[in-house]
Amino acid sequence: MKKIMKGAMIASVAALGLSLAACDSKKEEAAEATADAVEATTDATADAMDSQAAGMSGEAKDMMNDKADAVRASGNTEADAIRDKADKTN
Repeated sequence: MKKIMKGAMIASVAALGLSLAACDSKKEEAAEATADAVEATTDATADAMDSQAAGMSGEAKDMMNDKADAVRASGNTEADAIRDKADKTN
């Protein structure tokens, strides 16, 4: 799971770097693409966690599902922040 999260962070940083190198209208498009990538990556991570939880039971299953929900929420929050920042700079 650490490899997935590390890959997600690297992809997010790379995409954010590309968005900073673009011109004004392209910056916003790049920020949107970055936000979409963040959401997709965190959703994929959360889906993998949900799949793991399916093989569990009881409290362990509940904890894994809660962690998956937290990963999803974190990704959505980060993506929203990226979009908001792009909106404020344009």
